[in-house]
This record gives sequence, structure tokens and C-alpha cells, in this order.
Amino acid sequence: MSPTAVQLERATQNRVVALFREELGYAYLGNWIYRVNNRDVEDDLLKAYLARKKYTPVQIGEALRQLRHAAEHRRQSLYERNKAVYSLLRYGAKVQTAAGRPHDTVFFIDWDHPEDNDFAVAEEVTLCGNRERRPDVVIYVNGIALGLIELKRSSVSIGEGIRQLISNQSPDYNEWFFGAAQFLFAGSDAEGLRYGTVGTQEKYYLTWKEDGAGEHRYLLDRRLAQMCAKGRFIELVRDFVLFDNGKKKVPRPHQYFGIKAAQEFARRREGGIVWHAQGSGKSIVM
Repeated sequence: MSPTAVQLERATQNRVVALFREELGYAYLGNWIYRVNNRDVEDDLLKAYLARKKYTPVQIGEALRQLRHAAEHRRQSLYERNKAVYSLLRYGAKVQTAAGRPHDTVFFIDWDHPEDNDFAVAEEVTLCGNRERRPDVVIYVNGIALGLIELKRSSVSIGEGIRQLISNQSPDYNEWFFGAAQFLFAGSDAEGLRYGTVGTQEKYYLTWKEDGAGEHRYLLDRRLAQMCAKGRFIELVRDFVLFDNGKKKVPRPHQYFGIKAAQEFARRREGGIVWHAQGSGKSIVM
């Protein structure tokens, strides 16, 4: 890659990291290009969060053991491991601290109070699997890698970033890092943002469509601000991730906003109709 191309990608990445830090309020963990043993679950960060939530060392140790086992179960496919991890994230780990005592539930994420989680980003996260790769930006919530972002310069198709995300999930590269991943993003200043999840084929990566979200010169920045605002990101992970007969799915924009509108009608105890076009995903919405 030419020095000019590197500078262009670097400028986009610098701006995206600044967006997360300055506008969205994420902490900055640093540039991890030379950091060793980068993981999808950063134990020290997660332990610190759980301790802040007043869990005991015994509860924390057992909960981490369950999460690590689910993420690293070598006899299961990535889909199965990811589903097991999601279940622990969504519903918590059942922990028994002594024989005969009832089980306590340790929650890795505070779903009810999104702002009380520890949001952070790291860049150039070196993955030393079978083949070394470096996701441009990794989104950590309480030390758990829930999102990955690949950024490309404008002269390169966004599809290259998508294909990079897909190849990274293969056993030949760094499948082990995707046990906890929920949203995968590929972006460029020219084409904006596309998103999918673990196992999503390139042709099924989606484009988010929503008005507003502040003054942003680039569509890429606007879409990241819309999808990765703390409350929105937690909501998307909690309520809009689906495991369906061997395929993991995340929502199209109209599915998300249709459900949000239906919820408002239900709160007012009003009925209504959600109109669907053929192939719009009405079964998932229902």
C-alpha cells in the first residue's frame, strides 16, 4: 500500500476514534498493535466492572470461567459458541458460591442502565492466531469485544472490509476472537457504513438508514453515531439479535423502527397494523 493510501486510511481511523471518544463518550484503551495476548474478553476490564457492581471475587471467578468456557469450546462451531456466549450475556451466569446455597445470577452487562456499563474502544488490535490480523477498531463493553470495525480509504470498495471481517472468522485466521462479537462494521468515507454479524455472508451486510444524528460531514460518522450511541448499541444487542436455525441475524432498519413504533402503540394500549412488503422480514418482526 502506498504512503498516501496509508495516510488516507489513518485519517479516517483517527476521526472515527475521535467520534467514539469525544461525541459518544467511550474510553480510549489505546493502540494495541504491539500489545500481546489481546482477547475477545479482557479479564482485567471485566473483573473491574463486576467488582464495581459489588459481585464477590468468588462470583466473579466462576462467572468468568463460564464465559471463557462458552467462548472457547473447541468442539463447537463458531455459531454455537457465539450463541452460548450471547445467552450468558443476555441472561447472566448462574453461580453457586457454596454447596447447598441458592444460585446467584451474575450479569456481565447492565441492560437496564446502559450508561452504567464501561464502554471503550481500542485500535489496531493485533490478533495472533494462525495468521496475524489487526481489526482497525474494536468496541469493548465491560471488557467484552462486542463490535469490530474495518475501515477502508475511499478508493477501495467497502466490500474489501466486509471480506476481511468474514475471513477473520475462519479457523485459518482468527475465529477464536469472534466468540462474543455481536455487530461487525465495514466503512469508508465514500460509501458510508455496512453492518452484519458472525456468519453473515457479504451479500447480506446491511445499510442503516435514519435521519438526523447531529452534524456530520461524512455519512460513515453519522451511521456510527446512530448505531453505537451507548443506549442504542445496548438496545440493539439486547433486543435485536436473533439465532434462527443455524444463522445469526441482526435487524434491518425498518424492522428496528417498526418494532419501536409498535411498542409505543402497545404502551398506549392501542392496536394497529404494520405494513410489510414481500421479503421484508415480517416473520422476524413478528
